[in-house]
Amino acid sequence: MKTAALTTAAALTVLPLNLCAASAASQPAPRVPQPPNVIFLLADDMGYGDLAAWGDHAIRTPNLDRLASEGLRIDQFYVAQPICSPSRVGFTTGQFPQRWRITSFLANTRSNRARGMENFLSLKAPTLARCLHDAGYATGHFGKWHMGGQRDFGDAPLISEYGFDASLTQFEGLGDRILPKFSHKLDPRWPDTRYPLGTGSEKLGRGKCEYVNRWEVTGRFVDRAIEFIEDAKKSGKPFYVNVWSDDPHTPVEPSAPYRGDGSQRTRYHGVVHELDRDLGRIIDHVRNDPALRDNTIIIFASDNGPEEGCGSSGNLRGHKGILYEGGIREPFIVWAPRLLAPDRTGKTNTTSIVSGLDLAPTILSITGVRPKNAVAFDGRDMSDIFLGRSAATGRPAPLFWARPPDRPGSKDAPAPDYAMRDGKWKLLTFSDGHAELYNIDADPGEMYDQSVAETKVVAAMTKKLAAWKKDVSYEQIHKPTRPNDPGHRD
Repeated sequence: MKTAALTTAAALTVLPLNLCAASAASQPAPRVPQPPNVIFLLADDMGYGDLAAWGDHAIRTPNLDRLASEGLRIDQFYVAQPICSPSRVGFTTGQFPQRWRITSFLANTRSNRARGMENFLSLKAPTLARCLHDAGYATGHFGKWHMGGQRDFGDAPLISEYGFDASLTQFEGLGDRILPKFSHKLDPRWPDTRYPLGTGSEKLGRGKCEYVNRWEVTGRFVDRAIEFIEDAKKSGKPFYVNVWSDDPHTPVEPSAPYRGDGSQRTRYHGVVHELDRDLGRIIDHVRNDPALRDNTIIIFASDNGPEEGCGSSGNLRGHKGILYEGGIREPFIVWAPRLLAPDRTGKTNTTSIVSGLDLAPTILSITGVRPKNAVAFDGRDMSDIFLGRSAATGRPAPLFWARPPDRPGSKDAPAPDYAMRDGKWKLLTFSDGHAELYNIDADPGEMYDQSVAETKVVAAMTKKLAAWKKDVSYEQIHKPTRPNDPGHRD
């Protein structure tokens, strides 16, 4: 028997008028199922190997581990870029971020211009929230934004202009904001315990700003999200909610009991544990309410790989900012008790390839929402994969990435400029013209380059990659520059 997820569109179909009239006199009208609610939980700079469910038992994450045990893990999940802002553009729009000239983290206007980037996501871009809002959903964004309204640029659109009824963010966005302060001086350049990017954000105005301890920020986002969910429930509206924490991004400062020996790694573990605790409150809020539990999808992911010296990429090569697997492959969990195929509960899909680009078209498919205006998504409808009805190998179309312009690597170890995943193969190309090719199915750690043995594969993929670069108008990466940005944070 098929569940509400795949009958939603049918449930919203209007019955013929004469049939409705004939049945109304003899029996009550059938109750139309409400489209499912969606909560998207996003961590910031969490590595593929940071959760116990993915192998790191040094960090305690009981709530996310339970979410995985009650849901479906998708092992080959990729973000749109190995760094913050463009990864979020991919989730938000369902399109390659290169189309919107956001190819690395947004900083100040001078730095953005030097890297060939816009200062904010264009309002012309399609957004998942706007599509759902237009269809009657209550939409809320609580947490980090980083798609406009940061550093010295206060003229970006408010988050609400992208289709959200309510928002609460931090210093990488506009509108009401929660800004961090630290218990002690982590950097001698800081005038006090208030984070410089926070004080800079406060000067931009365009929203109320409140300072709280760094380790309380995510909790405040969760509090506001729960309030929003309850308001939506009372109004009878389905809801879409982003809870995008800026943990465990550096500077890492957990509350005092979790600082251990004070080392960066120990503090990072403490922050991840407290992130898990805070997200556990919204997960429990849904789980403990039958009306919510039976009609809500919770998705968890991270925006990109871990910063060096903090998180773990597990058995994968690379880290944040790099196109090797450790920079772009992240934990991904789908929890939906009434919608998930029962025989897939607690299982791991190791065969399908899913992207952050797929989030928008997939959620629209599951909810039965059609955008008012046609959207050419780069992502695909992966609803059968998300809900465990299929574990099809690969994906319908290749995935492509371009190196952030400010991440060239070193002279001795230059970073790959472009990458492509097609079936089992992953191609990486470099500015000097050479390429690397890996069979990810057999070699997820990218240890054994197959480019010499598989020249035909390299040639065919190189041709597809060239066509993609032309399609997204990103045939050349801008000259690498490190942003001269006081309070630099990516």
